[in-house]
Amino acid sequence: MLPYFIMLVFCGIPLFFLELSFGQFASQGCLGVWKISPMFKGVGYGMMVVSTYIGIYYNVVICIAFYYFFMSMTDVLPWTYCNNPWNTPACVGVMDAANRTFANATSGLAAVAVEGVAAVVNRTKRTSPSEEYWKHYVLNISDDIGNFGEVRLPILGCLALSWVVVFLCLIKGVKSSGKVVYFTATFPYLVLTILFIRGVTLDGAINGIKYYLTPQWEKVLDAKVWGDAASQIFYSLGCAWGGLITMASYNKFHNNCFRDSIIISITNCATSVYAGFVIFSILGFMAHTLNVPVSEVADHGPGLAFVAYPEALTLLPVSPLWSMLFFFMLILLGLGTQFCLLETLTTAIVDEIGTDWIIKNKPIVTLGVAIIGFCLGVPLTTQAGIYWLLLMDNFAASFSLVLISCIMCICVMYIYGHRNYFKDVEMMLGFPPPLFFRICWRFISPLIISFILIFTVIQYKPITYNDYVYPGWSLGIGFCMAMSSVICIPIYALYRISRSPGATFRERLRNACKADPKWGPALREHRVGRYAPMVSGAEDGLEGPHKAQFPQGV
Repeated sequence: MLPYFIMLVFCGIPLFFLELSFGQFASQGCLGVWKISPMFKGVGYGMMVVSTYIGIYYNVVICIAFYYFFMSMTDVLPWTYCNNPWNTPACVGVMDAANRTFANATSGLAAVAVEGVAAVVNRTKRTSPSEEYWKHYVLNISDDIGNFGEVRLPILGCLALSWVVVFLCLIKGVKSSGKVVYFTATFPYLVLTILFIRGVTLDGAINGIKYYLTPQWEKVLDAKVWGDAASQIFYSLGCAWGGLITMASYNKFHNNCFRDSIIISITNCATSVYAGFVIFSILGFMAHTLNVPVSEVADHGPGLAFVAYPEALTLLPVSPLWSMLFFFMLILLGLGTQFCLLETLTTAIVDEIGTDWIIKNKPIVTLGVAIIGFCLGVPLTTQAGIYWLLLMDNFAASFSLVLISCIMCICVMYIYGHRNYFKDVEMMLGFPPPLFFRICWRFISPLIISFILIFTVIQYKPITYNDYVYPGWSLGIGFCMAMSSVICIPIYALYRISRSPGATFRERLRNACKADPKWGPALREHRVGRYAPMVSGAEDGLEGPHKAQFPQGV
């Protein structure tokens, strides 16, 4: 938690405010805002690439949550017992052991009963029903990342459903998604509270919460922990995805985005901490039931959401109800993120092309993006899909997010100029950015990000999935995915320099870095002070918010 909160204060909140003010001032998406310094438009393309990768695999996670939600609509959860066709002899469930112990005790076979309980207690000698359900039934996982096998049709159907839901909620852009988000953003708090109350009343819950809150000080010296904390902050706040810039671009020009950034960042991270209490109270109960340490029932990644937590839910009375609530919450949380990712891509495309036809037919663009996203997600529904999903999760949005944010800070603060940007923010909000944020933008945030990037590279370890070690060629693909977003920056910079006027390279470089004449507030009534001359200039020098899609903002 210490690295997490330090990253929140010195990186998360400042960068969140920077991106909100950036998008709101120009009323443009992640590509249009780079009129501030056209040579760095590659940063916007990098954000689009990152959002594309995340959008592809994130919807697969949502579709699996949909699948578990539907499979929870039964009297007994299908991952409760080991008497199913997909189970192996190594499977021993908690409920199986309890039944076996009762039966053996009534018949006097105490030794067999002890043996049955011991099999449950010793995690190294058993696989749980939820784990086998996940591996052998839901995924039917293959033995290698290169062995795709067959498409899992139930997962494919849920993936199609996920994309249909996302498209329908975005069919009118932020007008429709804004209304839907009132539900998707607030209802999970109700579910979290219900699960929290249920969780803390269970035996052993306090042990899970103690494990959650007890510091492990030796971890503070581990650079990977700091890198993970930074990645979590970037991931949970959405920094460097382009989504913050896109959504802020629909704000009214004088909206107090500074206040918004503080409230949203703190609320977001407080929610993460609150959710930790919910998760670890249940894991503490599970550890108490199995008589093992909490560290042995806690898992990471998909294993926590689709193995450890579902197994814990089987121990609760009326377990299907709690299971449906939990996975419905996961679906809503995932959809909220997916709305932002898809809107980022469609807004960038519409703003960049900017023809009258594409502005009037934005729903068609949204549909096209959704169809492409679905098709690209199909390989992740195969038997090797989980390997590729984790590969994308580890590489597509890891150090590339950190690097993109660092370059954005450098461009805005040092290429465009910190004094110019501070004046822009003051013109928009009526007050300059607070001193703390000015110092973070110029010095602290880029410095911390740079150190994290260096130590993450130094302490890199190949990724694994359980006992499976990824082959070298797959890691090569992962690095290519990570670099594909970053490489957009130098490639576009060279392209822009080559197209800029000037007799020498130095002149072309200077002109490529110089702010475009169209840079500034989108509406003419907001172009005052040093932007005032453009009001009396040619009409084509001005643009409405997203080409006048929403003339009054949203």
